[in-house]
Amino acid sequence: MMRDLRDRHDVETMVGDFYERAFADPLIGPIFTEIAVMDLSHHLPIMCDFWETVLFRVGKYKRNAFQLHVALNDKFPLEQEHFDRWLEIWVANVDESFAGQKAEAAKTQARRIAYSIHRRLHASSRRENKSVSTRSVQAGL
Repeated sequence: MMRDLRDRHDVETMVGDFYERAFADPLIGPIFTEIAVMDLSHHLPIMCDFWETVLFRVGKYKRNAFQLHVALNDKFPLEQEHFDRWLEIWVANVDESFAGQKAEAAKTQARRIAYSIHRRLHASSRRENKSVSTRSVQAGL
């Protein structure tokens, strides 16, 4: 029987296993390895702080996750299919190693985060496009 996530060590296992799979994925792997050029030795502790804060409210994560995704989206458009695949890998990874209230929270929060980041990225690009179009019309272009 699988057990629930209990502590930082479990978060490190969950996050490390996820990134191993994500880096190897043909759809989203290149985003991590070629676009973001992510250094896992630097990134994993940050992501563990994030998920430990989300799941156990430890307050270790102090960054703005959305702004990091905005910068990445500027380099490479992050589309629904990328968020769907990220979530598919995340959920499968959690389900294969953990079961319980915190494991369910990890999946629920991942769904909320993926939805929110995707929605906000595309809402801001729609506003920028509308603003450019409005300026073009006003300028007589």
